[in-house]
Amino acid sequence: MANGRLFLIPSPLGGENPSDVIPALVLERLKDIRSYVVEETRTARRYLSAAGLKGHIGELQFRELNEHTRPEEVESLLELFSSPNGEPTDVGLISEAGLPAVADPGAALVALCHEHDIQVVPFVGPSSLMLALMASGLNGQSFAFQGYLPAKPEERRKAIRDLEKRSSQFHQTELFIETPYRNDSMMADLLATLQPSTRLCVAADITLPDELIITRTVKRWRSAPMTIGKRPCVFLILAK
Repeated sequence: MANGRLFLIPSPLGGENPSDVIPALVLERLKDIRSYVVEETRTARRYLSAAGLKGHIGELQFRELNEHTRPEEVESLLELFSSPNGEPTDVGLISEAGLPAVADPGAALVALCHEHDIQVVPFVGPSSLMLALMASGLNGQSFAFQGYLPAKPEERRKAIRDLEKRSSQFHQTELFIETPYRNDSMMADLLATLQPSTRLCVAADITLPDELIITRTVKRWRSAPMTIGKRPCVFLILAK
């Protein structure tokens, strides 16, 4: 049985117009895809409508893949790649924001496609992690994304100390994110825990009108602290 391809479809990082941040080639390809695996159907429908498929959303098939999806449910997504009569069917993978399969449950589908020799086609689009790293002025030759740090304060402060030690040892930029409502408590722990000479970049609302990207030493941050608020944010550190 022939299989279709899996297209990794980037999406905007916020509420901006898709045509402002998504290449025209990607938006054009969306017109040919009728089956989508998405993190949240309502968000995906809204995005595809704004991307030029308004009036055709009812013709599309959506299956969800998120943190609640069980392994056997991921396996069942293989059926999307061929029609009942055996014709290959292309499938689009869409994350809530940014690039699918990067800090995203969609990685499970990508891995499954490779196991079954299904071609995976990544498309260009915005990545908050890479855009933050580009604009930070920190080391772009050696870096690591650490995902979310622990939520409990003491565990989080220990994780911060460990990352700073690793950054110093390998001269490596450490990137991590936080649930927006905990941004300011994260910032407070960073300023209380890191060494004064460590450089800290705060990158919030990337690609949006109120985008904020600032890199300073911790010493400078302490002299002029700021409130981040509930905004999508990437934190980056580089220790001496």
